[in-house]
Amino acid sequence: MTESGKRAEPTVSQLVAEARRRFAAAGIDDPAADARVLISGLLGLSNTEMLTRGGEAVTPGKADAIEAAILRRLAHEPVHRILGEREFYGLPLSLSSETLEPRPDTEILVDTMLPYLRDLANKKGRIHILDMGTGTGAICLALLSECPEASGIGSDISADALKTAQSNAERNGLRERFEAVQSNWFENIHGAFDAIVSNPPYIASSIVLGLAPEVTKFDPAAALDGGMDGLDAYKAIAKDAARFMQPNGIIGLEIGYDQRIAVTGVFEAEGFKFLESVKDYGQNDRVLIFRHP
Repeated sequence: MTESGKRAEPTVSQLVAEARRRFAAAGIDDPAADARVLISGLLGLSNTEMLTRGGEAVTPGKADAIEAAILRRLAHEPVHRILGEREFYGLPLSLSSETLEPRPDTEILVDTMLPYLRDLANKKGRIHILDMGTGTGAICLALLSECPEASGIGSDISADALKTAQSNAERNGLRERFEAVQSNWFENIHGAFDAIVSNPPYIASSIVLGLAPEVTKFDPAAALDGGMDGLDAYKAIAKDAARFMQPNGIIGLEIGYDQRIAVTGVFEAEGFKFLESVKDYGQNDRVLIFRHP
């Protein structure tokens, strides 16, 4: 208490420590990181500022907002959903209820595709990309940001997702090269593309309900459920992709950890040539690349 009898305002460091303690007690994975990211995001402080300004008092209004956010995290809402945004490949991206939160493993798809896109751009000058099931627009926008010769379409069945993707394109100065199209796979897609990319729903229906509550309660089911065998989306893409691709076009896909052989079989059966498989940070198969012959 202060001399006037009022409780002293908590400091940044005290709030982080208290959040970490409560997250750990609730069994939340990596409570220290969640506490730091959540509070730094709410206060608008960088990692360095969290250290240098840790002794600063937090006003009651901001402390109340932090308490409300802590309660949401204790109810298993992911940190970045609480904050409403997440960075992906250096781009700040807004989230919405019908978009997946872009994850670091998906950046591997961007890393893998970029050399192919740059090679195509060197040969052709301008290239055109289709990102199927674009969600926040993360994959397409990251590729456009890194490859100025490219333009792209982000397609999704969700109007909410497309609104979010369009907003993210504008936010990152990519509006002129990005178009959002509502489509169930190729239904409303026109033209031919030098590259098709997708992080489609690939979890088998029977497994979805057993996922962590952070996923089942807050991620859109349509972006997770890949059908009985988890391969519905890959089959839909492989079946029609050739009709929408330029000669020697490239397809890049994110896959589940155990799907490399099955997805490769789906695409090879439709005449695509397997080029490479890339593992994620946990050494699981994560990305497959095919060429349109």
